[in-house]
Amino acid sequence: MKKMKITNHLVSMATLCLILSTMLTGCYSVKKTVENSLPLSQEINWPEDYDPEDSKFFVHNEIDIEASPETVWEILINAVEWETYYEGASEFELAGNSDGKLKSDSEFSWKTMGLDFTSVIKEYEAPNRLAWESIRKDIRGYHAWLILPTPTGSKLITSEAQHGFMTLPQKVFIPKKLKGLHDIWLAEIKTKAENTEK
Repeated sequence: MKKMKITNHLVSMATLCLILSTMLTGCYSVKKTVENSLPLSQEINWPEDYDPEDSKFFVHNEIDIEASPETVWEILINAVEWETYYEGASEFELAGNSDGKLKSDSEFSWKTMGLDFTSVIKEYEAPNRLAWESIRKDIRGYHAWLILPTPTGSKLITSEAQHGFMTLPQKVFIPKKLKGLHDIWLAEIKTKAENTEK
């Protein structure tokens, strides 16, 4: 009887491990996501600690916009407006800035993906490059934006590399949520920018 309980327990543990392994490998792959982001994600100035290939979680989004990089930039840095059109941002507060726009030394607090973050600007090169780092005890990320001129306007690119414990449940349970939210963010910026230049 005791041997049977131990055997049943081992079978249950092996089954659980197999299910978890399948979920982890089947739902999300950093390697595949990085490969799909090339060559544009290589144009981003990644800090060594946030190299996408070494990250625990990585997302990449891009969109073509029929508006100039300057117009896209102005919409992107107007951060106090994010939560009016981007469902992934709420409770936004920009420290020490009265006009609501991001600057090279900006720090802001906000809620995204259901978590509270404080973010600090790490790169600010108008009208082409913007990046911030967000850190909590359980997750940290580097979110970079790149605006490239094109013959018809701009290509807006955003990539995010993450580390930390909270990347595991994200990979297993909601691997597409952040990419989906970023798709919405880019689509809204596209609409605003194209309407501005009509």
